[in-house]
Order: sequence, then C-alpha cells, then structure tokens
Amino acid sequence: MNQNNIQKVRINNQIRVLQVRVLDADGSNLGVLNTRDALKLAQDKALDLVEINPKAVPPVCKILDYGKFKYDEKKKQQLAKKNQTNQELKELTFRPNTDENDLTHKVAQAKLFIEEGHKVKFTIRFRGREITHPQVGKDKLDWIQTQMAGLIAANPFVSLEGKFMTMIVSPVKQK
Repeated sequence: MNQNNIQKVRINNQIRVLQVRVLDADGSNLGVLNTRDALKLAQDKALDLVEINPKAVPPVCKILDYGKFKYDEKKKQQLAKKNQTNQELKELTFRPNTDENDLTHKVAQAKLFIEEGHKVKFTIRFRGREITHPQVGKDKLDWIQTQMAGLIAANPFVSLEGKFMTMIVSPVKQK
C-alpha cells in the first residue's frame, strides 16, 4: 500500500454499508455482522474497525489498531524502497580505429559501472567509408566482451543502426 491507499482506508464511523464481513485481530473470521455491531465489538476491545477490502460483497473489515497498521505499512514501504536497485544505462562511445590502449581505458570504466550495478552501452560511431567495414567494429566489441568475461551476462545483443553499432551489456545476476 502506498501513502494514498492508507489515507483512503475507511475506519470506524466512515464505513457506510449496512453489513460487513468481520475478521478478528488474530485473523479469525467472525462472519457477516451489521456494521454497528462490528463497530461496537471493536470499541469493546479498544481497537478500530478498518475496511480491508471495500470491493467484496459484503465489504471485508478487520478489527485492529489503526495506528499500528499505518506504522507497519509505512515500514513495509521503506523496506521495499531500500531493497530496490536503481539501474542506469551508461554509454561509452568510440570509433572503429580507436587504439587498444584507449579501449583498455574504456573497458576499465565499464567495469566500474558494471560493479556498481549499471548497464553499459558501447557505441561505435562509423564515419564516411568506415561503415563499409562493419567487421572491424564487431571485432572491437568481441574484444571488449572477452575482456569483461565473468562480469557481464553472456551473449549481449549487438545491433547496427545507420552509422552506429551498439552493444548493451548488463551485470551478471548476483544470488
């Protein structure tokens, strides 16, 4: 549930239907009750009647501590946000006649990006008649692939679009 859903949850006197299916605080089903009776039952236990599933017929409500419910939902959101990874696409561009020393430097940069968990896009820009020899670019990408073996997922897709040959590599899935 996100913050908006927590605010949209109806509690206690906000529940306007005549009958609701009630779940106790321990999760046991108390059956279908009149809303007033369910509310009285919740108040006797010093808890709240919270609408869990408003689309069911009759709507499902649970007797629980609403403050604790909101707190738990907020903690779940924070944990989910903490565990998600933000992956960017980093691009490294060079030409088909780039020397091996410069390519070694590009590979070192790419290894840093891969270790941080980012995808890397290698782009070879062909100029003029260089496009008549796409195998030169393919050989460069193959060399890069062998240099980064073990860090990247196997068999990245290589495409040639116009004057650009691209290869996108992603980090190996960590278990």
